[in-house]
Amino acid sequence: MDFSLSDTERDIRDWVRNFVQRELTPLEPEVLRRERAGERGLGKDELAELRNKARQAGFWGVQTPEEYGGMDLSAVMTALIEVELGRTFVPFSFGGYADNILYHANEEQKQRYLLPTIEGQRKSCFAITEPGAGSDAKNIRTTARKEGSEWVIDGEKTFITGGIDADFAMVFAVTDKDKGADGGVTCFLADRDMGWKSEPIDIMGEWDRMPASLVFDGVRVPEENVLGEVGQGFALAMQWIGRGRYLLPARALGGCEHLLEMAVQYSKERETFGEPIADRQAIQWMIADSAVEIEALRWLVLQAAWQVDSGMDSRHAQSMAKLHGGVRANEIVDRVMQIHGGMGYTRELPIERWYRDLRLLRIFEGTDEIQRRTIARNLIKGHASVGGVLG
Repeated sequence: MDFSLSDTERDIRDWVRNFVQRELTPLEPEVLRRERAGERGLGKDELAELRNKARQAGFWGVQTPEEYGGMDLSAVMTALIEVELGRTFVPFSFGGYADNILYHANEEQKQRYLLPTIEGQRKSCFAITEPGAGSDAKNIRTTARKEGSEWVIDGEKTFITGGIDADFAMVFAVTDKDKGADGGVTCFLADRDMGWKSEPIDIMGEWDRMPASLVFDGVRVPEENVLGEVGQGFALAMQWIGRGRYLLPARALGGCEHLLEMAVQYSKERETFGEPIADRQAIQWMIADSAVEIEALRWLVLQAAWQVDSGMDSRHAQSMAKLHGGVRANEIVDRVMQIHGGMGYTRELPIERWYRDLRLLRIFEGTDEIQRRTIARNLIKGHASVGGVLG
């Protein structure tokens, strides 16, 4: 059992680490200033410039297939990249990406949606969540009825990431009420100029995380804009939702590493009663517990990614990684704030920013409760074993 990185993996990891230190970390003070003024952390032009710098170095489309100009990197390598990107709160991701279900598009749709999205000329959003259908995705109420050569969509979507800026949505609607999620939900590619509207939802996180509510009021979509097959949209939605839950805790892992480094450094500098607080057992235990939890998260993430690369069904492993990542990341950032005392609670340090950002991990793309439900059901029904892949 070899846990070492290959030379190629190490080179890629180190390149991303240097990119973060050279291009992103210096932006942190300005990003904080803007966010606290209610502005975007990075402007669209700034984000595009950073992505172009990476592209000039050959870094484009991390998991995008080579036939579309991407790097087509492994799941393990992608997880390692997310860890490095997570070491800064600057809201950045590499370009050359498109939602995985867009690869199910036909050739004409690929020309209009997939390829422009990969090139950054278009921006999509995934619209399935509704006011009464969050964790219970099968309970969607948005409908689409056929009128001639068009589908007419009516309904509301909520908490849609990217919905503010998207120029087209992958919207899921019920096309057969009797069948519901079992053959009665269809995915449509709906351009914004077809008539749907979006409004931002104010959240405790930053502007770049701000979701939107989408309203479809008699929006007409031509039948050629059906993604995949009529009635098979729910299966596509599950592919999107399960495309990479290991990547969410991977980015949180990078943040936790950075936060713990801050805590260790501060504990050596801060003195009380004539001694650094690093000498206090209470502080040492918080540091030790955090280090152990970070290491456990690392191997949960990498094992889930390894299962993806091995062609295994990794959903159970991904649920465990996401559950552990969400819970432990929140405990770790809380300890780091406690170690910093009153200063940690101020906005002079970015800890409160991390605090708000990491809290989302326990909610989006599958709440803690849903992950626990999934894990328990897999074990009870025999779909997974307590011994994991080692039996």
